[in-house]
Amino acid sequence: MSDHSDVPVAAHEPPYYAAVFTSVRKEEDGGYGETAERMEELVKGIPGYLGMDHARTPGGLAITVGYFRDEDAIKEWSAHAEHRAAQRRGRAEWYERYTLHIARVERSHGFERVGD
Repeated sequence: MSDHSDVPVAAHEPPYYAAVFTSVRKEEDGGYGETAERMEELVKGIPGYLGMDHARTPGGLAITVGYFRDEDAIKEWSAHAEHRAAQRRGRAEWYERYTLHIARVERSHGFERVGD
């Protein structure tokens, strides 16, 4: 998974949706990185995909937030055959546990410091 922790996704015009995936991976995660990169490539092809943020703690908790224009985009991503295969592999091999929350974003704004 690429490191976007210092470049958050810009605020979008609401309403839109956020898919919040929190996970703890097993110590052995062979093939996870390559699959995560592939998923990042694939999701960009979903109409209505807006972007993604990632964060990971030293203790192993990872949070990925995917932003989508509407529920149809989330459903399309959820049903994508290669994504479904990665989900199955994640449950079988990579994750100790995870949760997925889908939320409608009603307000959104951002801030960026430019020069002091």
